[in-house]
Amino acid sequence: MIKDTIAGIATPPGMGGVGILRISGIHALSIAKHICYRNVSTINPRTAYYSKFVDGNGSVLDEGLILYFQSPSSFTGEEVIELQGHGGMVVMDMLLARALELGARQARPGEFSERAFLNGKLDLAQAEAVVDLINSTTSTSAKLSARTLLGAFSERVNQLVMALIEIRSFIEAAIDFSDDDIDHLAGGEIRDRLTILIERIDHLTAETRVGIVMRDGLTIVIAGLPNAGKSSLLNTLTGINRAIVTEIPGTTRDVLKERMELDGIPLHMIDTAGLRDSEDLVEREGVRRAREAMVTADHILWIVDDENEAIPDIEPPGLPEAVPFTLIRNKIDITGRTADVIRHNNGTTEIAISAKTGAGIQLLKNHLKSTAGISENQEGEFIARRRHLEAIRRARGHTSSALENLSISTAIELVAEELRLAQMSLSEITGAYTTEDLLDEIFSSFCIGK
Repeated sequence: MIKDTIAGIATPPGMGGVGILRISGIHALSIAKHICYRNVSTINPRTAYYSKFVDGNGSVLDEGLILYFQSPSSFTGEEVIELQGHGGMVVMDMLLARALELGARQARPGEFSERAFLNGKLDLAQAEAVVDLINSTTSTSAKLSARTLLGAFSERVNQLVMALIEIRSFIEAAIDFSDDDIDHLAGGEIRDRLTILIERIDHLTAETRVGIVMRDGLTIVIAGLPNAGKSSLLNTLTGINRAIVTEIPGTTRDVLKERMELDGIPLHMIDTAGLRDSEDLVEREGVRRAREAMVTADHILWIVDDENEAIPDIEPPGLPEAVPFTLIRNKIDITGRTADVIRHNNGTTEIAISAKTGAGIQLLKNHLKSTAGISENQEGEFIARRRHLEAIRRARGHTSSALENLSISTAIELVAEELRLAQMSLSEITGAYTTEDLLDEIFSSFCIGK
């Protein structure tokens, strides 16, 4: 049982109509009794009461509402008091100082959510979804965060954990009882179960990738030679005249960043300086920054001028090998080429567009969705983080190793160990198995009032 009581301002800093001080812990009611100018012993849970808020001398600090959430039916699972007063840093700071004076401790960032996790009110994925919901930048990511908060992602993970537990029970029984069982398991039901389980893990992996894209978005770098239409494409895609467009090559000297939403997917678009050798120090720095941006991109749109480069190299030199790219033939309004998508044998996709007229832009948008692993009319099942994907990948690796070892009669203990490690990896997602360092890393990114 957590014995100390914490307090924190739950509303954002700044001026506002309402400010909320949240208090959680065994002394929450006692602290509220000394702050509120009324008998809080008569307060019923989940009922709003009006009161003046006073300091130690009885002077009024503010007035507002008191709400009492009784343990365990509260966000943290503890006794929780919310004092809802007027917004503004001074008023809220005075109320917080009074709560600390009465024995509460200043809450660490994310400590309310951490207590909810420790008290079994939320699992770790749900706790992370609280912040993801707050930080959502699109309506789609907000809806997916809400699904994760309600347990959609955790349910999928727990189903795989239960399947692993079932298989482990058969394996452990085979180890404990007879060699005949081991022979049976090596070629029978357990092999089939593991094969199906790996398929389910692969399916969850694909869904998790979509969840990550919906949360973090994709960084798309627009690159190419000078005057190919990179800035025009940025303006057309974002619908904003963000970049200066002229006929003079080398107009863009620095990276330009703009955010856009594509059917619920956050896209971080980056326009770059044209890549060429130059004696101009400013332009050379722009080229350096362009190459730096390409290295960290999720995808590169390599723009060529269809008017001047009728047969461009479909594998442009100098691009980062680890970053996928799409070849974009721009200015087809001049050459008369039809907007089209061509997929070459080497895996490169080529799209003919006109950034000026908008021809082929929808083809490009559809392609960007597909590169994110998202099909048409798909928005994902839940929000996810990169740590979730890494945990699932580790679980997949251990499960595959278990399947390989199953054919070796002397390796049945290795099968059991690989399955145990797979279960531990998946359990890291929900926090059923975790480390103190991981908890600190996750909750330290939360705001104080959460």
